[in-house]
Amino acid sequence: MEQSRSSSSQIEPPTYGKYITILTIDGGGIRGIIPAVILEFLESQLQELDGKQARLADYFDVIGGTSTGGLVTAMLTAPDKNNRPLFAAKDIKPFYLDHCPKIFPQDSGLFGSIESASNLVRGPKYDGKYLHGILREKLGETRLGKTLTNVVIPTFDIKHLQPTIFSSYEVKKIPYLDARLSDICIGTSAAPTYLPPYKFSTQDKEGNGREFNLVDGGMAANNPTLVAINQVSKQMMDGNPDFSSINPMDFRRFLVISIGTGSEKKEQPYDADKAANWGSLFGWLRQGDSVPLVDVFQQASSDMVDYHISVVFRSLNCKTRNYLRIQDDNLSGEVSSVDIATKKNLDDLVEVGDELLKKRVSKVNLDTSLEVNYGDHETNKEALTRGIIPAVILEFLESQLQELDGKQARLADYFDVIGGTSTGGLVTAMLTAPDKNNRPLFAAKDIKPFYLDHCPKIFPQDR
Repeated sequence: MEQSRSSSSQIEPPTYGKYITILTIDGGGIRGIIPAVILEFLESQLQELDGKQARLADYFDVIGGTSTGGLVTAMLTAPDKNNRPLFAAKDIKPFYLDHCPKIFPQDSGLFGSIESASNLVRGPKYDGKYLHGILREKLGETRLGKTLTNVVIPTFDIKHLQPTIFSSYEVKKIPYLDARLSDICIGTSAAPTYLPPYKFSTQDKEGNGREFNLVDGGMAANNPTLVAINQVSKQMMDGNPDFSSINPMDFRRFLVISIGTGSEKKEQPYDADKAANWGSLFGWLRQGDSVPLVDVFQQASSDMVDYHISVVFRSLNCKTRNYLRIQDDNLSGEVSSVDIATKKNLDDLVEVGDELLKKRVSKVNLDTSLEVNYGDHETNKEALTRGIIPAVILEFLESQLQELDGKQARLADYFDVIGGTSTGGLVTAMLTAPDKNNRPLFAAKDIKPFYLDHCPKIFPQDR
């Protein structure tokens, strides 16, 4: 099972037939370490099922990311010389630990702080040269159209005062969007006051060009989940034959994992009394190690997306399994910063990611707009590896066996032991119970519809 679908072709129709799998990663500077930890765990679980060569790009129809999440997206989907992902998920955390201290060099002592304040008046806090260089070195000349699955990376063009979405879907009909991944990543990461805006140009085969003047995609969509879903829905409305069997508004066909980079929302770092004393614009641009104006824009963007998607999925009665948001709103101190790249703080962020896997699944309370724990038993780690996610993976695994041995092949024919706990026990029974012909009662492809149909009745929700 170590031969993946990505090795034979690049952009394919929905991997799991009538279902569309989407993975998204928020913006957040050095806090990209948090989703890096989550993604490493998820990919390791897929590898246990499908071999060491399994990569996240093999399982998701769309991977989207903003700012630091855009960088992670490019790393997971850019091809190497063997047309496999350039980075495994386990490589992302070491990349951040190695390079963040050089991307965000820290001031030393009083004179360093004075120089930093002086630089803030004249320009961004960091010059971005190291970031630009390392992205060009790692991603080379690879362009958007060459990614191993569909990607969606939001940016904001300050010349046109509008978002620019770099999408694998759009590049097919708008060739000038086929930019180098390094340029896209530099653009989506250009956070105001931290890094300089980024200008570059592209040109299609007919000589038609476009100039981009980009700042951080978090100014438009720090949580790119809605943008990613909309890109797929647009393909359906445009008549893309790959999606002919799916209604554009049928969100029940979407399986979405959205990973945040944490926030200090619960700490309530700002209030009206404090802000009233900030006076000039400079006060909004610097409070300690924070930039309140940027924090407010990006947090509002992320939360509105989570709220909107939660409402949509719940209104369709597909609340428990289609959409998983993994986020920690309890950050405080230096770990809530986007740029304090000391060794201690980076190590602390790794610990935040590890602890987030152990925390209970949360969801948006539609009355208060706050995250609340969901259920009494399921952690984020369990949510990633139980229920509908393994059902999707098992369906893929069985389909590969059927390609080798025919449509009657079932997982029970190949494993001496199948074990499962809790919901995994249910899946185990479904895969191994005999029908009247002494063949498995359920094929793997039947498990996912079972969950989608019955979970809302097993776990009825309060509206």
